[in-house]
Amino acid sequence: MNTTNVLVDSNVLLDLLEEDPIWYEWSSTQLQKAADTCSLIINPIIYAEVSIGFKRIEELEEALPPDYFLRMPIPWEAAFLAGKCFIRYRKLGGTKHSPLPDFFIGAHAVISGLTLLTRDAARYRTYFPTLKLIAP
Repeated sequence: MNTTNVLVDSNVLLDLLEEDPIWYEWSSTQLQKAADTCSLIINPIIYAEVSIGFKRIEELEEALPPDYFLRMPIPWEAAFLAGKCFIRYRKLGGTKHSPLPDFFIGAHAVISGLTLLTRDAARYRTYFPTLKLIAP
């Protein structure tokens, strides 16, 4: 694995927190490999998606300790790119009426030069073909 920083997708975090019977092992192994050589990053979208399973912010902070998961804001350029990818999604027949979280996450990784750790790579490969992925 290279030494770039790794943006950790919410699906990987949820696999661990919910002890997903199918994906726990893969997500746990990949997260540990990344942590051995890289900084692990989350952004506000990922934080929000994971927060749904918690009643209190203190519980979420304990599950995603800031000294382990660095917080990074989404750059304005990434928000612009997410919007452009959303237009392409709509032209390809997508039915959602506002940009999906994956567009913000993928655009953040691309603009910031991050590798994305995810187990759901199809949309990222379609809309962000240059994005470096750690995916099954």
